[in-house]
Amino acid sequence: MRRSQRNNLTQPNHLELPAYDEIGLVLQGGGALGSYQAGVYEGLAEVGVEPTWISGISIGALNTAIIAGNAPGDRVEALRGFWNTICQPADMFGHVGALVPTVFGLPDVARKWSSMWAATRALTEGQKGFFAPRVPVPIAGLAKKQPNQVSFYDTAALRETLLRYANFDRINDGDVRVSVGAVNVRTGNLVYFDNTKMRLAPEHFMASGALPPGFPAVEIEGEYYWDGGLVSNTPLTEIISESQHKDALVFQVDLWSARGTLPGDLLDVAERAKDIQYSSRTRAITAFVSQNQKHAQLIKELLEHIPEKVRRTHPLMKEAQKAADGGVVNIVHLIYKDKFFEGHYKDYEFSNDTMGEHWTSGLEDIRRSFGNPQWFEIPSRDLGCVTHDVHRYEPAPAASADEERAVQARSEPDDAEAKELTGAG
Repeated sequence: MRRSQRNNLTQPNHLELPAYDEIGLVLQGGGALGSYQAGVYEGLAEVGVEPTWISGISIGALNTAIIAGNAPGDRVEALRGFWNTICQPADMFGHVGALVPTVFGLPDVARKWSSMWAATRALTEGQKGFFAPRVPVPIAGLAKKQPNQVSFYDTAALRETLLRYANFDRINDGDVRVSVGAVNVRTGNLVYFDNTKMRLAPEHFMASGALPPGFPAVEIEGEYYWDGGLVSNTPLTEIISESQHKDALVFQVDLWSARGTLPGDLLDVAERAKDIQYSSRTRAITAFVSQNQKHAQLIKELLEHIPEKVRRTHPLMKEAQKAADGGVVNIVHLIYKDKFFEGHYKDYEFSNDTMGEHWTSGLEDIRRSFGNPQWFEIPSRDLGCVTHDVHRYEPAPAASADEERAVQARSEPDDAEAKELTGAG
């Protein structure tokens, strides 16, 4: 049955969408950057768009629990409560350290100092309601321990925080499908915990965010699981693969950008490596969907040359007809853009100030996306899959000829990436 967003006169900014079969929300992993996703969700709530399926990994899984675990009208408030719990204000040393360069007219230096100090505090102190340093730290070469005891930090506090801000009965019995990805430590396979196939508990979401060696593996029914981002940090394929015969609108919220500037020192190298490692492979996925749609069109044309009686009775013809009835996918891509003061530590910098800036960026990006209503129309079936991204259309600053050639080279389609899913030789 098709689902649609109906006009609500009590919401003057309400957005009426075409009758998509599925409205997906895909939330990537990225630690402290995840408040950007909360801002995006606030923008969705403003116009009355309610996802029918939310899929997340790592911090995206934790945001998924908060959203799906609350009634639509309570979700933004619950997200604020969650993020205000796990983030912290600056301490005295942070305030004083930022004040000195400000007095000398160097506000940018002050902001960078504040960010670096907040990340240092996270490493040494942990985060309230999230993780705390494990004492003593397991030392390699001594007595072996269970996987859930081998990590630098203990995440027991996270379970209580999730129970405080998410109703797990609502997650399991509500009308939103939920899928969160984690890696089986023993087999190395990526698995999705899905509320249409099992009852979900806090442990399933904690497992999705158990990034080693910082966080411990989470035991579920005798198996141990780590962060799903070790295999794939963007759960877009989970929604795409199960929506092949549906028209789907997907809001994909990424925290790492595949494209960036060339690194100039070792700290830049560390940051750029994270960006590449954890960024999504959206182009590969869209190429895969488009190729499938072309195949479906070809099958549909071939079926027109088969006698109607054969099409109605032959089992192979019925399967072919099913394959020909493919859906289309419209991806609204929202990608966090780094702030000037951030570095390689941006995914564990949990200060209140930075959290607020991330949140505001997400809210602004989704509002700008909604300023392009044509993006939300159901795509042509000849295309199969389309993507939209507000940052794609931003005017670029003036560049030298050498810089323009470098940008052009970086913008060429990644054939190897597309072949990864399409299987092209």
